[in-house]
Amino acid sequence: MVVLIKILQLILALSILVLVHEFGHFLFARIFKIRVEKFYLFFDAWFSLFKYKPKNSDTEYGIGWLPLGGYCKISGMIDESMDKEAMKQEPQPWEYRSKPAWQRFFVIFGGVLFNFILAVVIYTGLLAVWGEEYIKNSDVTTGIRVNELAYEIGFRNGDRIISFEEHQTDNFQELQVDLIRTQAKYAKVLRDGDTVTVNIDESYIPAILNTRGMFDFGIPYIIDAIPDSSINAQSGLQPEDRILALNGTNSEYLLDALEFLGNHKGDSLVATVARGEEILLIPIATDTAGKMQVIPKSQLSDFYKITERDYSFFTAIPAGFNKTIKTVGNYWKELKLIFSPKTEAYKSVGSFITLGSIFPSTWNWQIFWNLTAFLSVMLAVLNILPIPALDGGHLLFTLYEMITGRKPSDKFLEYAQTVGMILLFALMILALGNDFFRLFN
Repeated sequence: MVVLIKILQLILALSILVLVHEFGHFLFARIFKIRVEKFYLFFDAWFSLFKYKPKNSDTEYGIGWLPLGGYCKISGMIDESMDKEAMKQEPQPWEYRSKPAWQRFFVIFGGVLFNFILAVVIYTGLLAVWGEEYIKNSDVTTGIRVNELAYEIGFRNGDRIISFEEHQTDNFQELQVDLIRTQAKYAKVLRDGDTVTVNIDESYIPAILNTRGMFDFGIPYIIDAIPDSSINAQSGLQPEDRILALNGTNSEYLLDALEFLGNHKGDSLVATVARGEEILLIPIATDTAGKMQVIPKSQLSDFYKITERDYSFFTAIPAGFNKTIKTVGNYWKELKLIFSPKTEAYKSVGSFITLGSIFPSTWNWQIFWNLTAFLSVMLAVLNILPIPALDGGHLLFTLYEMITGRKPSDKFLEYAQTVGMILLFALMILALGNDFFRLFN
């Protein structure tokens, strides 16, 4: 059932993205009186699930059986259909190739433009309905809890990250991704009241990309309540006591303490406890599951200020636009990592299997629309890349014609389209290979 829910979310998101993208091409084609032969959701290789051609219309609308995208077949355009026979005929007034370069530019750019607009619309709706809620990095006064990789690099529990080089992160939960995006060579941290520089060797970038949870909230272990039935009900522990150490081992963070307790099932231990200004040593016990049978404070709101922003419909519009621009910039930074061999980011490239895995196992509309907006940005950025067979490749050749006044020959465009499709197939094979490698390792 979990897999089915993820698949359904992926198919719905892709359907929305493809329809909007292709409608962008379709709309500008019709504005400039260019004939559109087919408008399809999904690919219809050999057969289609549904097709319909209205009376007095030149366009066949349909749904293909292969849910890997969709297409808008525009007359007189060299595209993935590679319809060479049609291109051998004399250009007709309703064909793409008969129109001036500036009109052809908008026909191609329409797909990217509409994906961008879709992201703005979705982000605007999300902000208007749910607003924003996050914890500022500056409000995490307890500092960070680091994993093994972060410790090896030079970060320590309790550090408060000031900046990665000169970049300051506002949202605490974006610290690691900002470290990746900036490829910072050093970080400034506040440690024991002093500003310390942590040098970051670039050889760590591949590990940073593939290791989650470098910087977690340094939540202290503070007791919220002790049930009467607890094995430690008579131990002397009290609500608001803060655990500092267990058997002399530093356990001031909740996760560290829980890990230590889990390795001492059914044991008698000594807890170092802070109570007001006092430091106490209190004998405690653990049950067979490694639990103290006390209730610790664990809600983030117990320790940190939650920043909340509410938006009206009208204030959500510019905020949605700004969020889209920021997402484009962030995705562009991440995309550049893939083309840098030293980062090994190409190993993280994934296919539809990876895309499906990012959706939640239960249906959540807020998460679904957030992911759909991000995928819309991703589709727009990828399509604008100057690679033949992508919109960006067509735009590049059209811009060349607009600047020089010389139009590339149809034969050149056919060769370029072929090269581009080979590159895309190679990328698809890489993505599928990475997914299968991750599945079986």
